[in-house]
Amino acid sequence: MAQPQIDTSPKISDEVRQTTCYMCACRCGINVHLKSGKVSYIEGNRAHPVNKGVLCAKGASGIRQVFAPSRLKAPMRRVGPRGSGAFEQISWEEALGLAVEWLQPLRDKAPEKLAFFTGRDQSQSLTSFWAQSYGTPNYAAHGGFCSVNMAAGGIYTVGGAFWEFGQPDWERTKLFILFGVAEDHDSNPIKMGLGRLKERGVKVMGVNPIRSGYNAIADDWFGITPGADGLLILSLIHCLLEAGKIDLDYLARFTNAPLLVRSDDGAEKGLFLRDADGKPLVVDAGKLVPFDTPGLHPDLGATYEGHRTVFQHMAERYLSPDYAPEKVAGRVGIEPARIRALAADLARVAFDEAIEIAQEWTDFRGDRHEKMIGRPVSFHAMRGISAHSNGFQTARALHLLQVVLGTVETPGGYRFKPPYPKPAEAHPVPHCKVTPGKPLDGPHLGYPRGPEHLCLDAQGNPARIDKAFSWENPLSAHGVMHMVIANAHAGDPYKIDTLFLYMANMAWNSSMNTTAVMKMLTDKGEDGEYVIPRIIYSDAYASEMVAYADLILPDTTYLERHDCISLLDRPISEPDAAGDSIRWPVVDPDREVRGFQSVLIDLGARLGLPGFVDAQGAALYKDYADYITNHQRRPGIGPLMGFRGDGAEEGRGAPNPEQLQRYIDNGAFYQAHVPKGAEFYKPWNKAYQDWAVKIGLYDAPQPYLFAIYSEPMRKFQLAAEGFGARQPPEGARARLKQAMDPLPLWYAPFGDDVAGFPLHALTQRPMAMYHSWGSQNAWLRQIHGYNPLYVPTRIWAENGFSEGDWAKVTSPNGEIVVPVAHMAALNDQTVWTWNAIGKRKGTWGLDRAAPEATKGFLLNHLISDLLPEKGDGMRWSNSDPVTGQAAWFDLRVRIEKVAAPPEAQPQFPVVNVKEVQV
Repeated sequence: MAQPQIDTSPKISDEVRQTTCYMCACRCGINVHLKSGKVSYIEGNRAHPVNKGVLCAKGASGIRQVFAPSRLKAPMRRVGPRGSGAFEQISWEEALGLAVEWLQPLRDKAPEKLAFFTGRDQSQSLTSFWAQSYGTPNYAAHGGFCSVNMAAGGIYTVGGAFWEFGQPDWERTKLFILFGVAEDHDSNPIKMGLGRLKERGVKVMGVNPIRSGYNAIADDWFGITPGADGLLILSLIHCLLEAGKIDLDYLARFTNAPLLVRSDDGAEKGLFLRDADGKPLVVDAGKLVPFDTPGLHPDLGATYEGHRTVFQHMAERYLSPDYAPEKVAGRVGIEPARIRALAADLARVAFDEAIEIAQEWTDFRGDRHEKMIGRPVSFHAMRGISAHSNGFQTARALHLLQVVLGTVETPGGYRFKPPYPKPAEAHPVPHCKVTPGKPLDGPHLGYPRGPEHLCLDAQGNPARIDKAFSWENPLSAHGVMHMVIANAHAGDPYKIDTLFLYMANMAWNSSMNTTAVMKMLTDKGEDGEYVIPRIIYSDAYASEMVAYADLILPDTTYLERHDCISLLDRPISEPDAAGDSIRWPVVDPDREVRGFQSVLIDLGARLGLPGFVDAQGAALYKDYADYITNHQRRPGIGPLMGFRGDGAEEGRGAPNPEQLQRYIDNGAFYQAHVPKGAEFYKPWNKAYQDWAVKIGLYDAPQPYLFAIYSEPMRKFQLAAEGFGARQPPEGARARLKQAMDPLPLWYAPFGDDVAGFPLHALTQRPMAMYHSWGSQNAWLRQIHGYNPLYVPTRIWAENGFSEGDWAKVTSPNGEIVVPVAHMAALNDQTVWTWNAIGKRKGTWGLDRAAPEATKGFLLNHLISDLLPEKGDGMRWSNSDPVTGQAAWFDLRVRIEKVAAPPEAQPQFPVVNVKEVQV
């Protein structure tokens, strides 16, 4: 019998255009297939360095973003009360004219009255440049409530961090451990890396209260109690020190372990002993010498006139019985024997299975080395350890664990991606000096080296509306976005006039205390006017936040825009290559929408902002594409490093009018490969440092020592102890003394002292969704249409839950009623759910009966934006006291079985978002 002939490869397109995905933070390369000018299919680009053709469900579903019914259609002006969804459609000229009408007087008289904050937009080098030119101190982006603890903890310790700053040496590592990693970040690269590890039989371990996703395929899983990661890590360091399994040569050569710490009383106690030129000193053969002396062999155990080395301070602290596994096991939730076994695994692989590569290299002291020694243990961590009020010190502790093993920037360990490594000293410090009608005095965000770099006014009060870089959170390198609305509503530290947001769903899943935030956005003062007078919002879709804006500037989808994934911002580098990429309009929008970055450039020109107009006041750039091509941050350095000058120059070179087309022709990306011999030991390798200068990553070599002991943090401690010209308020002193400890430490999360709420409650993003823009995607919704609350076996049995039951979950901040599901592979003191599945009725173009709105829910309603009052007159944010990172994961709750309601609770009035799209 003849078989039917089936065409297994039908023609799906008549054109293919290559660009960069925007469905998560990976920035994978994609082939977008077009048929009759419309997107018909999306696949991975096999030539792309990030994903090498691999594409996840999110990336393939990007086609539905272009056709989503929730897309905004045109600019709109509010005509009804805030939150009602009553708008009228206006032209772009009217919209931009209204924005200028609001923004120009503020710039002329009080630029700080504008608060400009953006979400996961990936264009922060532009948005920060615009805000600096405008002159407001109130700018930041998404990182403050995502993972600033991870970024700042890494920068202040090793000059880089996990995820976008570096990655494991997938080809050589022999033991891989994940800490607090969900499935949304680093999706394709980490899956590909895990696949390679599994092929080689490498042991993979997961440390996470929840065993889902990556942890589900781990060979061993440690179901840690939330907020205790740092205590586990320091216990591992205790075991390694106890056993003598640390890399002493690495510590002596490449870290500040041999530096002498001053022991004399006074304003310099705890700072480094320095010579007349300011260089930190070490002891070599009994003599004091600068740390960068050629041929140095520093003594880790030296003392000099009572001053001891960092190494001695470190050993004294972590050899304390307080960090013994038997002492910490109860709080960590892991048996002592398992902690010791994990430490033994680390030691065995790092030292018994060490790697040697016969590659000569020269370090920054001029010393030559005949080989590169690798400790093939690697780690990866993310929001799970970051989103606690002790997250900064936990991130530092994890980097310290890598450092004592000698696994950072060595074969088989953790490797930086250019432009990293880059220590805190190579970054700017924050700036906040406001001059009406003029730009800010420097970049908004940065890395303070001491109290002198705090953003305070003449009276010592916070100069920024989010209180970033204040005594409340001194090292808030990414700002404190989650406190902007609450502080503006309270007028603390001052009132603002206009809130300008982009891609930041602050009325729903991007705020803690969501119910209160929605009320803040609609509250009026005694004069009958809104407490926050004006709100401008840009988004591509009808999110929950849209209804609360006064002016809507509709954005494009990512396939209809130009974007620049830049070395000035968040590049696509690999450890062996610097890389950047673009997005470009592979299809034209069919609505009256404009890419937000082009709108911002237009506004900059209309407002006459320096950097956006020439000497005669004419616009410098016609749109974002023109800016990408012609803007220079410093001579020869622009947003893109490839095809500069005549098209053959790399990194440095004059603007090239054909640059974007060259990127398009090259698959929308560019790479500059690290030279042979420069691949490892980047912070100290002369060959790498010289190459980095050549291509414009640095203007001069900047070698440095890893900071086991943080002198900037000690300076803040000294201020809390009463030394220095800038002094904290009395109520902040005890907190600063603890949180700003220069050696990594662990303290209980602030939520732990709330009685009556025995359970930890967490959220994590699912693998199929990353940001709000993907959560209304028609294809992805079929994977996660709603979210239950997952309950561990012990709690499930104690409450008598059965399949299909519902529960009331109560926190100190409120209560929700939600469906529950049983999960055995879960820490028995923890409940959790997927984040941002629940939607408000009427938003995102969803039917009002959609499961996302009837069974889906947010834990955000239970999380307070403020800590309980302490009686000191302070409004302490629910954040890490070092960086201001939102402490989402400190949430404590209690749970009880209840009768199933018709819908998840709470419910809010329907937002007529469909009426918004007139």
